[in-house]
Amino acid sequence: MLENVPSQSTMRDLLGQSLFEVWQGLCSVIEEKYEMERLWNAGGKNWTYEYKYRRGGKTLCCLYAKNKCVGFMIIFGKEERTKFEEIRETFSHAVCKQYDEAETYRDGKWVMFEPTDTAEFDDYIKLLAIKRKLNRK
Repeated sequence: MLENVPSQSTMRDLLGQSLFEVWQGLCSVIEEKYEMERLWNAGGKNWTYEYKYRRGGKTLCCLYAKNKCVGFMIIFGKEERTKFEEIRETFSHAVCKQYDEAETYRDGKWVMFEPTDTAEFDDYIKLLAIKRKLNRK
């Protein structure tokens, strides 16, 4: 857990104004659909910050931030990968390509997106719905 949660200005300086807006937009879209616990962490060796959405000890997704870059990661377990394949044709080519190129580990397929605008947000919400039913109306 991060002791010093970054301020909005810290995040804006790190990401730049346009990506900061993408970050805020993505958080808003997730928070509109899901009631979740939110945790800030250090971002490990590749990222400055990690912002995790969890509930009941299970992670829904994570957002990552580093200099001029936003990351959005969803880890798909075996059953979730099957569900993705069943509705694959409903996703954009870019989302499918990212999914296909993602590394699969024993605990799941780790799919990292690096959004630069809001174009894929609808697809992201559909991906999250594979992991967990929306719990806000």
